[in-house]
Amino acid sequence: MKELLTVIAKHLVDNPDGVSVKDYMDDDALILELHVADEDMGKVIGKQGRIAKAIRTVVKAAATYEDKKVVVKIM
Repeated sequence: MKELLTVIAKHLVDNPDGVSVKDYMDDDALILELHVADEDMGKVIGKQGRIAKAIRTVVKAAATYEDKKVVVKIM
């Protein structure tokens, strides 16, 4: 999941070196924290959060194959 989120984010931003993903377990869910450069935050969130919602949907869909619960936080 971490690799998938990293690849998606790096293709969206102007500064791919500023992308990092931290992962940790919280209760029964895998938490993925996506960090991007400040100037790229708008590109990852999108208008009215549409891109952020799409990213979360893709990652959650991939997690269903592994029977896991995933939460994506954009920071």
